[in-house]
Amino acid sequence: MVFQPDIAPLGSLWLSAIVALLPLLAVFFLLGVLRMKAHWAGLIGVGVALLVAVLAFKMPAGMAISSAFEGGIFGVFPITWIVLCAIFLFELTVASGHHDDLMKTFNVISPDPRVLGIFIAFSFCALLEALAGFGAPVAICGVMLVAVGFKPWKAALTVLVGNTFAVPYGAMATPLLTGANLTDMAAQQLSITVSRQTSVLVWIVPLLLLIIMDGAKGLKQVWPLALVVGLTYSVCTLGAAQVLSPGLVNMVPALISLAAGVLLLKFWKPSGTNEAALRLTGSEPPETAEKVTGKQIGWALFPYVLIVVVFVVTQMVPVVKNALAATNIKINWPLLWDGEQNLVMTATGTPSSSTTYSFTWLSSPGTILLITAIVIGLCYRMSLGEIFKVFSTQLYKLRWTFLTIGSVLALAYVMNLSGQTLTIGTWIAGAGAVFPFLAPILGWIGTAVTGSGTSATALFANLQHTAATQIGVNPALLVATNTVGGAVGKMISPQTLAIATGGVDMVGEESVLLRKSLPWAIGLLVVLCLLAGLQSLPVLGWMIPNVG
Repeated sequence: MVFQPDIAPLGSLWLSAIVALLPLLAVFFLLGVLRMKAHWAGLIGVGVALLVAVLAFKMPAGMAISSAFEGGIFGVFPITWIVLCAIFLFELTVASGHHDDLMKTFNVISPDPRVLGIFIAFSFCALLEALAGFGAPVAICGVMLVAVGFKPWKAALTVLVGNTFAVPYGAMATPLLTGANLTDMAAQQLSITVSRQTSVLVWIVPLLLLIIMDGAKGLKQVWPLALVVGLTYSVCTLGAAQVLSPGLVNMVPALISLAAGVLLLKFWKPSGTNEAALRLTGSEPPETAEKVTGKQIGWALFPYVLIVVVFVVTQMVPVVKNALAATNIKINWPLLWDGEQNLVMTATGTPSSSTTYSFTWLSSPGTILLITAIVIGLCYRMSLGEIFKVFSTQLYKLRWTFLTIGSVLALAYVMNLSGQTLTIGTWIAGAGAVFPFLAPILGWIGTAVTGSGTSATALFANLQHTAATQIGVNPALLVATNTVGGAVGKMISPQTLAIATGGVDMVGEESVLLRKSLPWAIGLLVVLCLLAGLQSLPVLGWMIPNVG
C-alpha cells in the first residue's frame, strides 16, 4: 500500500494544521511548563505524533512506527555519535594534562581578563562548538572563564552570548546538515546561505561581550581588539562557507580570528588592564605570567590543528572523500519500502527520499573524530586502557542525550513523512510576504524549548521549506533562517542554562541566568527577523544565492 499525505486530511486546512501542531505543543508544554526531562518529553511527543499520523493523517500504523524508528536511529547515528566523539576528543586533552597548558598559553597572550574573555568565549568557544556542540562548549568555556577569575554568572552569560552564531555549524555542522538532509538541499549551498546571515551579525558579538564583561568602560578601552576579532571571523565565515565543507566552517574563522587578535596585541595594548582585572576578578594580574614553553604550546594546540588537517583531507581531497563515501551502506527502510518500490510519496506524488537510511559507519564525522582522538591520545602517551576509560565515561554521561536527540528526530520523521509538517507549513504560508520576517521565531522557540539547534532544525526545516515554496521565497533562505534563529534561542534554553550553571557552580540558579540572558536573546532575534525579512525582498535579496 502506497501512502501519499493529504495536506488537509480533516477537510479544513486550519483545523488539520492545529491537529498537526499537537505533537510540538505537547513537547513545548511538557518542557516549558511542567519542566519534564527532555528525553521523556521527547518520547511522549513521539507518541502524540504517531497518534496524529495514524488517526488524523491516515498513515498506516506500521509505516508510522517504522518512520519513528528510522528517525530515532538517525538521531543516534550519525548525530549523537558526532557529539560523543567530539567530547571524547576534548576530554582526552584534559585527562592528559595538555588542556592546562592551553590555559597557560592564554594567560601568556594577555593579562587583561577582557581580552581573554573575547578569545575564550568567542573564538575558542566557536572552535569547540565546531567539534562538540550540544552545550559542551558552554560548559567548558564557562569553567575556563571562572578559572581566569570571572564571577560565575558573568562567565556563564559571556559564553552564552559569545557562542551564539557558532551554533549553526556546531558539532561538525550537524544542525545545518540535518536541515539539508530533511529538505533534500545541497549541504554546501545551504551552508553558503547560512553564512550570508551569520556573517552580517557575528562581527558585533565581541563588542557585546565587552559590554557584558565591563560595561561602557570595557567597550571604550578594548573595542579595537573586539572589532578586529569580530570582522576577521565574519569575513572568514563567508570565505570558508564558499570553499570548505560545512563541518570546517566554524574551525577556520575561529582559529584565524584568534590569530588576528594575538597579532594585534603585538602592536597594541588595551588601557586600564590592572583596573579591569581588579573589577572583574578581584585582583590585579601578576607581574609576570607563568612561563610556558614552545613545546607545551605545540602539544596544547596539536589536537585542534590535527583535526582541521584531517577534515580538510577527508572532505576536500576527492580520492579520499570518494573512498570513504564508497563504504556507506544504503538501507531501504523496512515497511517504507516493498522490494524496490518506495511506499511513501510526497504530497506532489514523488517518492520520498527520507525513507532510505545511509549508514555512514566510516565516512561519518563522528568516526573520523574517534580515530583522530585515539591517535591524539596515543601521541600524548596515554595507554589504550586510559583512552577507553575516557570514552566509556563520556558514553555514560551522554546516555540521556542519545535518547533525547533520538526521540526528537523520531518525532520529526513521523511528522514529515505523514504530512503533518507540510500541512503546518502550508497553513502558516497564509501570512504571505510577512512570513520571512517571522520565520526566525520558529527556530528560536524550537531551540529555546529543546536545547538543541539540531532538534529545532529537525522540527521546522521542512515547515520552513514548504512555507517558502508557497509564498514564492527562496526555500534556502527560510531553512537557513530557521537554523540561525535556533542559534539565537539557545542562550535561553533551560537545557543550556542548566549546562552553563552547572559548569560555573551556579546549580539551581538557572532563573537568574535566564533573566540576564533573555534581553540579549530577544534583541538579537529582532535584528535577525529584520535581516531575514529584508533578504526575502529586493532590498537585500542579492545577498542570498539562488538555491532550490
